[in-house]
Amino acid sequence: MQFISERHLDDGVLEREFTLGGIPGILWAPASASAPAPLILIGHPPLGLRKMYPRLAGRARYYAAEYGFAAATIELPGSGERPRWAAAEQARAELRRAMEAGGPVGDEIVDALILPLAEKAVPEWQAALDALLSLPEIGGPVGYEGGVISIGIRLAVVEPRIVAAGFFAGSLVPAAMFEEARRVTIPLHVLLQWDDEGNDRQAALDLFDAFGSKEKTLHANLGGHTGVPQFELDAGARFFARHLK
Repeated sequence: MQFISERHLDDGVLEREFTLGGIPGILWAPASASAPAPLILIGHPPLGLRKMYPRLAGRARYYAAEYGFAAATIELPGSGERPRWAAAEQARAELRRAMEAGGPVGDEIVDALILPLAEKAVPEWQAALDALLSLPEIGGPVGYEGGVISIGIRLAVVEPRIVAAGFFAGSLVPAAMFEEARRVTIPLHVLLQWDDEGNDRQAALDLFDAFGSKEKTLHANLGGHTGVPQFELDAGARFFARHLK
């Protein structure tokens, strides 16, 4: 891990950009802390870190300033400044055509878009976790939040260092991921926008039902994809506070 920039923000948070094996990332942490901080990995849609920065930084800075957590994110394969990925570009184009036509999105399109992304992204998140936990100011335990829900499901299954997760229902989920969801056993906090225009509400409820966790909570709010109420930020932070401290 190589840090390439550092900024002291006015809320007592230190923001550092880094690269890890050519993958860009950002780490936020309390500028001064008496003990190593727990860590939250913050996922995001494949739209690029620069485009997603305001939303990511808002959540990360809140966690660091109000709860003393460190938070980090990395660029997804084929997104942002990373090399384009021909198969993913083709799958996205097919998804756009299907959605513009107003018909159902076929399973083959969802599988082609999401399954290879999870296969590539999850080992990268694990490598980032290795590097982050080697820093003296970060001590775990570790939570995961947001992003492409299939990546979060896979991480929750294969990565024992992640002890709690917050998922945002709304991204396309391959049928195979429902089987993996049954193997998820960590505590879960799941957000669902009831009127999300790009989400199959029943599929989201079925996925929640499939999770094998004994502790799982679903927060459903009226509104579209970008209408998550502000109070859910604190609800998520309190969920992580219970499990990471």
